[in-house]
Amino acid sequence: MDKGTLKIGVVTALFNRPVTEKLQQGALSELEKLGLKATQIKSVEVPGAFEIPLAVQALFDDGCDGVVAIGAVIRGDTAHFDFVCNAVERGCTELQLQYKKPVGFGVITTEHAEQAYDRAGGKKGNKGAEASEVVMTMLNLLDEIRTP
Repeated sequence: MDKGTLKIGVVTALFNRPVTEKLQQGALSELEKLGLKATQIKSVEVPGAFEIPLAVQALFDDGCDGVVAIGAVIRGDTAHFDFVCNAVERGCTELQLQYKKPVGFGVITTEHAEQAYDRAGGKKGNKGAEASEVVMTMLNLLDEIRTP
């Protein structure tokens, strides 16, 4: 795989912005650390996690080789949490299978804000950075599998 020709998308949900901003920074920093130039990264923002799959699809249609999905869904008092989490996961899974391109799932789903901050650069690491690493690892793996 030629890293110099890759185009990677990053979709960040704005809802719970104090958390998603840290996840986004982790994702972008990790991609640069893994050898991508800023010109190879297309970063977009969506209102909330529910809108992530549509933006992932648009980035694939725009030529991205892989996409990092960033969001934070924190449980509230209603079942809305479950619907959003399931919809985003299902949408991202279907897209990576349809396009045969990786989606790094950096959408954290937590019981409360403290857990979210722990996963956005706190004591549990940065799940945005981990999602970027997953995309690059999967691109390498797919390249190995597809190369005769």
